[in-house]
Amino acid sequence: MTTPHEPVSEPSWPDQPGPYLFLLDVSTKFEYQMLKDWIENNRPAGVDDVIAARIPASRRLNQHRLDPRLGARMAEGDNPLLVPLRIVWLAKEQDGMRRVRLGDVLGWGDPRDPGRWTQHVIARTSPDRVRIVMGTPARKADIDNRWRDPGGHGPADDTPLEEYVALQAWLSLERAERRLRGSRYKIPKFLREDLFWRRGFQRGVAALAIDSGKPLKRMQAKTSRYLREMAATHSPYMIDVATAITGTIIRTAHRELDYDPAELKEVYGLAQQDPLVFLPSHKSNFDHLVLSYVIYENGLPQNHTAGGINMDFFPIGPLLRRTGIFFIRREFKDNEPYKFVLRKYFEYLLEKRFTLEWYLEGGRSRTGKLREPRLGLLAYVVRPFVEGIIDDVVLVPVSITYDQIADVRSYAQEQAGGAKERESFIWALKFVSKARKRHGGIYLRFGSPIRVADRIPVGTDLTSGTGRLAIPRLAFEVSTGINAVTPITPISLVSLTLLADRRPRPATDIADALVSYREYINARDLPTSVDLDTDPIETFAEALADLDGNGVVTTISHDAAAEYIVEDDEALAVAYYRNVVVHHFLDRAIAEVCDWAERVDRTSAADCALAMRDLLKFDFFFAQRQDYMEAIDLEIKELSTWTGGPFAPAVLRPFVDSHLVVADELIAAGSGLVTESDLIDRCMERGRAYSAAGVVAIESVSATLYTAAAKAATHRGLLEGGAAERESFVSNVTFAADIIRSLETAGQVTK
Repeated sequence: MTTPHEPVSEPSWPDQPGPYLFLLDVSTKFEYQMLKDWIENNRPAGVDDVIAARIPASRRLNQHRLDPRLGARMAEGDNPLLVPLRIVWLAKEQDGMRRVRLGDVLGWGDPRDPGRWTQHVIARTSPDRVRIVMGTPARKADIDNRWRDPGGHGPADDTPLEEYVALQAWLSLERAERRLRGSRYKIPKFLREDLFWRRGFQRGVAALAIDSGKPLKRMQAKTSRYLREMAATHSPYMIDVATAITGTIIRTAHRELDYDPAELKEVYGLAQQDPLVFLPSHKSNFDHLVLSYVIYENGLPQNHTAGGINMDFFPIGPLLRRTGIFFIRREFKDNEPYKFVLRKYFEYLLEKRFTLEWYLEGGRSRTGKLREPRLGLLAYVVRPFVEGIIDDVVLVPVSITYDQIADVRSYAQEQAGGAKERESFIWALKFVSKARKRHGGIYLRFGSPIRVADRIPVGTDLTSGTGRLAIPRLAFEVSTGINAVTPITPISLVSLTLLADRRPRPATDIADALVSYREYINARDLPTSVDLDTDPIETFAEALADLDGNGVVTTISHDAAAEYIVEDDEALAVAYYRNVVVHHFLDRAIAEVCDWAERVDRTSAADCALAMRDLLKFDFFFAQRQDYMEAIDLEIKELSTWTGGPFAPAVLRPFVDSHLVVADELIAAGSGLVTESDLIDRCMERGRAYSAAGVVAIESVSATLYTAAAKAATHRGLLEGGAAERESFVSNVTFAADIIRSLETAGQVTK
């Protein structure tokens, strides 16, 4: 929780000698008169060399022009002290906090930007809501030197000095106002003035114009349009409103929002020196709002969050943009002006140490399992470091985990071959409506921060040699960092066993089947959302009841205890919750397969482990080869004293089954060339037939799983033909599938 800010007194007269040029950032005559009165009331006796000039109001840049007295005064040959002043309007204080509440939305609008008549009322009835802030004074000569800066950070060559003075005054006043309001409102308000008209930016625009043969004015217009299209326009008003709505949804739909405030503050402590980049898992469209809410509640500055341009629809897009989301096109490979603007936007945010956020997976996970990372945006933060523009950047893996999510049924439909619902206003209303149902807890966990400077040397060529692997390795480390801190929930565990054994079973039987998993979790000290050892039967019974409450499992009522079963049309939804945590048990499951292969089929366990790693490398994130082999070796050794049931059927079968379907479809295609999209469509048909015959697990009939399996086949060159190679691949996959079924049969009696 945040603490209220201490009352801030009015500023004192500058302690530097005159002459004085006060720069008044005002939006109304009333504000102008208030600042004029302050100057007269605070001017020391005998000080006469004082001039006050208006600069365009930062809250309404298009309504006012520069005061001509500013240009005239700057043209004189002396060196006045420039002193920015502004009126700050505060929200009402409630519970020790000054922030916009939902009730204010229906009132007089943004209390921080009142109209001229409302200003009179507030000043007369609530003087505690009116403050005067002073920016850091600066000498004209110092500003003039910055204006002439040849290094690229000064304004464009044709920018008048008085306009640059106004910009510097705004920036200084923003810092002063932030000290009053708190860090949560640290936002870039003058992007066009401070970035677009920089010399460095405009030189790049000029180079683009020359390269493309386009007139400079047209290229300026194009890049300006791109900047407006993508840039976030944080509004403290909308940040307050959005977090208030988010808080209401969380309290309505979720039992708790669980995270460690001290851990969050520790992470943000790194931002004092270097920019932060939060890289969360992406399970729901609610993810951004959850992280923003937590950041807000802790009084920290809001992130700049990358979003897909598909979310920029009216009225949702403009609202999201004002809460900190910047929108990026899905495809822009050949659009050099767009790439230039995006690169400069990232450089600007990093240079100013604004915190960035995006989803490394690129989109929401439809299976619950972490998706393969997209590398494009990561390159945009690494390049400024290797080019020496910034000293370092810190990547923060973040796991956002839910007991249940509102999207799970739509994800299941997409996996089953249904079309993705297009984002629209109606879609947004449906999402909010579904989010009102009870969905248990939300768990926010932060992985170990990753300093880019510790992984990549400055000056590395990212396009050749070992440098080409630098960004993929970073992405891999972030992904494994997310997986490492993702907590195991009771719902994810009961989902594991419900799918492994589809018979109707009471909660006590399901709890008994999970004893082995609890022992393994304790032995490996794996993260959990709750204590699984205190009254486990009650814990798992509550999880089953929660799943039943949202129609994800079916309850069969008896006079004795109720029994739970997963119907066919519920399997993919239940699998989603299992897949969130299945990676925690992956090494043990592979070790079981390879131990069985060595003992029963006389196949080398080491060869088997490498073959399984190669087969599933597009499904899971595996450690480097040596570390992986050491982990599998340890797991195999511990199996000799293990008395619990096997994990492999529950953990591996759906993924191996998806590869089996792909392999069989490739054999059916003969030696002809097969495309990935066509292969996936055919696999859906074959998978449904195999599932009906009991050959594969029903939850393996998933377009998403077939996509990963098809990528693995493509990587091996199997889509290009070659019957012998395809038959060899089928043989290997069938071998793994047979072992898993053998383990399934052998493990029917569990501890």
